[in-house]
Amino acid sequence: MPKTLGAIIAAANAVFVLTPSAAWAQVSPDRYGPHMMWWGGYGMFLGPLFMIVGLAVAIALALILVRWSGGVQGPTASPPTKTALDILKERFARGEIDKAEFEERRGILGE
Repeated sequence: MPKTLGAIIAAANAVFVLTPSAAWAQVSPDRYGPHMMWWGGYGMFLGPLFMIVGLAVAIALALILVRWSGGVQGPTASPPTKTALDILKERFARGEIDKAEFEERRGILGE
């Protein structure tokens, strides 16, 4: 960027930033509207209250966003329990029962 263009941009920014403050400086204080102390004494109470409520809303939104994005995982589901047939198959595979007993017990279980 050329040096003169940078100076022009800086001057334009300065005018843009300083002009509103000069305009506000000429306005009488009555035109600003009600101030915190003129709200019937509630201003000293409502200011901190709104700050606490705003902070609570911001924290709640952050927690919802983290949960929604999957950042925090809930408790994991326990593995499915073994059925009676699964246990029977394991016992047959280990050799604890023979084929005849396996077939008999499988028939009793209904499979």
